[in-house]
Amino acid sequence: MTTSSTVPQAPTRSAPTRCALGLGSNLGDPEANLDAAVARLEETAGITLVARSSNYRTPPWGPVEQDDFINICVVIDTTLSPRELLRRCLEIENELGRVREVRWGPRVIDVDVLICGMATIAEPDLEIPHPRMGERAFVLIPLAEIWPDAPLADGRTAAEALETCPDQDGVVRLSDE
Repeated sequence: MTTSSTVPQAPTRSAPTRCALGLGSNLGDPEANLDAAVARLEETAGITLVARSSNYRTPPWGPVEQDDFINICVVIDTTLSPRELLRRCLEIENELGRVREVRWGPRVIDVDVLICGMATIAEPDLEIPHPRMGERAFVLIPLAEIWPDAPLADGRTAAEALETCPDQDGVVRLSDE
């Protein structure tokens, strides 16, 4: 007589989701701030860094007079939900000293969730895909460098959106200066 026993299975984690984040800094030592933010992302359980763009010097966006930014994009694979990913990005901003005083103002670090798989979320504090990234060269240039086929909300890829994106002349790869 044969008996079968059921071996308890470890809970399975969901398959990772490919995401893109946009990071920027223009206070203190922007390159060190970006490095610190990326290091914190890499230390986060459930996040694997896939690619990091070059550093780009970019003019500030919006009406506030301020220094140029250094911007990058990263591509990650994550088992975090979009809400958990946003929460972690905000924690990293806080850990690095981000203070939110003026909209589009200077900042130590900004970490934006741009794309989270094929998710579409429209909530007051979370919009995925990021609704304005297709118009912003400071996002599209570093994103297209590392993920040209990244899907934007309007159906275009990052590389396709970059073809008609204004203000590209102001975005300079730092290694090219």
